[in-house]
Amino acid sequence: MENKAKPKLIGLIIYIIILGIAVPVGILTDTFSIEQIKNIVIDLSVIIKLVIMIAGVLAVTNLLNLLLSLPKPKNHRTRSLLSIFCSLIKYVAGVVILCWGLSIIGVNISTIVASVGIVALIIGFSAESLIADVVTGAFMIFENQYNVGDIVEVDGFRGIVTNIGIRTTRITDTGDNVKIINNSAMKNILNRSDKLSRSVSDICIPYNTDLENLESQLPNLMNDIYVQQSETFKAPPRYLGVQSLSDSAVVLRFVADVDEKDIFSGTRILNHDLLLGFRKLGVECPFPQLDVHMDKDVKPDNNDSSEE
Repeated sequence: MENKAKPKLIGLIIYIIILGIAVPVGILTDTFSIEQIKNIVIDLSVIIKLVIMIAGVLAVTNLLNLLLSLPKPKNHRTRSLLSIFCSLIKYVAGVVILCWGLSIIGVNISTIVASVGIVALIIGFSAESLIADVVTGAFMIFENQYNVGDIVEVDGFRGIVTNIGIRTTRITDTGDNVKIINNSAMKNILNRSDKLSRSVSDICIPYNTDLENLESQLPNLMNDIYVQQSETFKAPPRYLGVQSLSDSAVVLRFVADVDEKDIFSGTRILNHDLLLGFRKLGVECPFPQLDVHMDKDVKPDNNDSSEE
């Protein structure tokens, strides 16, 4: 409880300090002058103007976002830039509504803008995390660390980058779980879309299998699998050799190059096709068996434990 209360107390102290500095600055710069307050008139016409202005700005914002969402570029870099522009438009719309609305009700915006430098400097210290998010997001885009559509892993969470905003990044995993991460927290990123990934399949064969004969037939089997699954596999699957000698079987390892998004489905496809292919070659995948050996000198006890 103390750990949670401490940040709130610090935040309260910061806001009090900001208010204590902002009020004198506003009075000295005539931002809070009585004459300006008298000029503020709110009547029905002003309310109507505010409603029309807000509706117009929101309509333009939604139209621009709609136009930017119409293209479906395959290039991840282009998709990232479109995502950033959509996020930027929303923030700009908020600033426009605020400034335009103040001018409609009679507030002198020029005076506020003149003093905003000092106030912004003060607020900037309390909004350190917000600024860090924006700056970090900008550097990530310029350095091309990741883009919309890339598969990344951050702090153990693996998913597709579905949106990059001015302040946050949205990642969606295979279960449609969405994780929203502040850009400043996007550290130690593992971008798994930069190179091809490998689907791995371990197939068991009986110990009495003619391994040399089987290995001589594997290249043709790998080519047949590639022809049937060329949309998933980028090249014919490769046989790496004997992976291990288990209790009931010899374990053979196969790998196939795939896109990161197909790494799990590639393993399932490879398991399926190898199982069917081995059966066509006359090799059955064994299952765990238990052999029971009895001593011939030991005779079973046929005595009944109870009599009726």
